[in-house]
Amino acid sequence: MAANPWDAERVVDADRAAALIAEQFPELGFSSVTPLGVGWDNTVHLLDGRWVFRFPRRAVALPGVGREIAVLPWLAGTLPVAIPVPTYVGTDQGWPFWGGPLVPGQELVGLPEPSRVDVGATAGRFLRVLHATAVPAHLRATLPVDPLRRAEPAVRADRVQATLGRVDPDRARAATALLRAAATLGPSSASPVLVHGDLHVRHVLVEDAVLSGVIDWGDLCLADPAVDLSIAYAGFAGASRQALLTAYGPVSEETELRARALGLSLCALLADSAQDSGRPGLRDEVLRGVQRCVS
Repeated sequence: MAANPWDAERVVDADRAAALIAEQFPELGFSSVTPLGVGWDNTVHLLDGRWVFRFPRRAVALPGVGREIAVLPWLAGTLPVAIPVPTYVGTDQGWPFWGGPLVPGQELVGLPEPSRVDVGATAGRFLRVLHATAVPAHLRATLPVDPLRRAEPAVRADRVQATLGRVDPDRARAATALLRAAATLGPSSASPVLVHGDLHVRHVLVEDAVLSGVIDWGDLCLADPAVDLSIAYAGFAGASRQALLTAYGPVSEETELRARALGLSLCALLADSAQDSGRPGLRDEVLRGVQRCVS
């Protein structure tokens, strides 16, 4: 068993990625494969600075990889912001992997608050379109309804409190009242919409203070809009949050509470992972995200 929930069960390094891609997609004729990033579920490599290939690290991620392959090529044409498009689909000993054109930009991590206003407005427009998207029946059948129960704060309130307590006791105390209030909510009764499902600061890309893309769609599903609106509270504050919510449209008090609670959950997990892996910049960003969620 992995020591941490984010530890890899299978590692595809650059050499193995190059061998798999060369064998299955010889038409690419590439000259270099370099590591681009590692998430909880995928290892990502960059091919000739143009193509991104994603290799799952954990078996739990495999259904999400299948949904990306099935849905993203169709979804990309409907959204106002760039998203990854699976173009080359391969297998590695029964595990699927895929590659597509690079979505440019850097993670939202560390962007100064004043520079987030335009990003927030674009994010709000993006979410408004995504959540209003009508999914064709043949694709809708592939999408589960909130499989991780992310719209239900009571499911993870105690774990969030404990995780924050390990990482930053002061922020854990600051989050207590919000977590208690959110934990009184039962399952969502909102009509499920198409959601990204894991929308946090590592998955929002910016370039020259402009939102350039939204990546990592392995948790794509149908759910309460609060599941994505968590980014409004964990990633934005003040004028930038207002810009996002103005562009998105009205949000009920219940939706806001669910979104804030999920924002806390994602920030807690990211802070724990960042501390464990020695990424102080990410840790500082998501701990600021905790403060945003409660303010």
